[in-house]
Amino acid sequence: MSTELFITTDFQRRWVNELTEAGPFFSGFSERSDELSKFPQENIEKLIKMGYTTLTLPKEFGGGGITVTDMVLFQETIARFDSATALAIGWHQGVIGELYENRKWTEEQLAQFSEAVQQGALVNRSVTEAQTGSPTRGGRPQTTAVRTESGWMISGEKTFTTMAPALTHILVSVWIEEKQKTGFFLLPSDANGLSIRDTWHMISMRGTESQTLVLDQVIATDDQLVEVNEAPRGNNQNGWLLHIPACYMGIAQAARDYAVHFAATYQPNSLNEPIASLFSIQTQIGKMDLELIKARHLLYDIARIYDDPARRVHLQNELGVAKSIVTNSAIEIVNLAMRIVGAKSLEMSNPLQRYYRDVRAGLHNPPMDDMTITKLAQAAISGQQ
Repeated sequence: MSTELFITTDFQRRWVNELTEAGPFFSGFSERSDELSKFPQENIEKLIKMGYTTLTLPKEFGGGGITVTDMVLFQETIARFDSATALAIGWHQGVIGELYENRKWTEEQLAQFSEAVQQGALVNRSVTEAQTGSPTRGGRPQTTAVRTESGWMISGEKTFTTMAPALTHILVSVWIEEKQKTGFFLLPSDANGLSIRDTWHMISMRGTESQTLVLDQVIATDDQLVEVNEAPRGNNQNGWLLHIPACYMGIAQAARDYAVHFAATYQPNSLNEPIASLFSIQTQIGKMDLELIKARHLLYDIARIYDDPARRVHLQNELGVAKSIVTNSAIEIVNLAMRIVGAKSLEMSNPLQRYYRDVRAGLHNPPMDDMTITKLAQAAISGQQ
């Protein structure tokens, strides 16, 4: 069971092969970054050197012009080897993909930023706040931008700023009192008054270093106000967020592969064959692959629909459904893998315990299950009115 069925182009084949070859390098830092809760900088530097971080730039801006389906395939491949690296770089890839697909910035702004990305710039949105929770729930930012004689003055704090130590640019959401609207400023990470506070003390995705961003009277220009939102961002269809379920799909595949190898090679002295010969173990393996097939086909089918503008217009809540189904299937797959391996799966040196902790983080990435389910119900009810 793998992504082989979903590779349809030579371009996809080349990148899957390159990322797979780099896989042992990526996984070589997994245990250390998890133990120390430190970002695997070496992995991101390697991806930059490979040209990976420019792939979601359109070709006319010097990038690879990849589709959402391509991104999902590549992100799942990375996650098989290191989940923190995949989730972290996935935010950069997804932000770039969305920015250049929607063309909300001026052509000059897009061109200038694409040059920075080609030179190794990394970006993420910083939107979550302690007071508002997930921005997809519609809370107004407490971070403010006030116009002064020297420019816009930005103050506030943002939690869950993934890849904080490696970012060169940050898209910060603010409340603009003057406009009575939310907006985004593009800030360089070395701006005066901008700092990172070490608050990332989680059991899941420890290597992402999703630290707190502190903005203490940061001054920005009008040109840095790149987006002013007319409606809540959570209402937009954004297929580039499928990098999130792709990451958890990759973790699930890694857990499944580990458990199957263990079952095929572990033979206690009470048996004449490895435990894979037992009906109970075969049942667990079969359940893992059942979940994998279900989740992967749904994820890639919805990605392909999004990539087709004629079909995309018919999408309603399918993007949220894909994230929900894949994440919950991934959690179940890791659970089954640990049942096969048994108590050894709880050893700190065993990757399954890390997969177990990391995959749980998916429940708290947007959109959350309750929002997806509520939207499905509301759509069903409105169809009867």
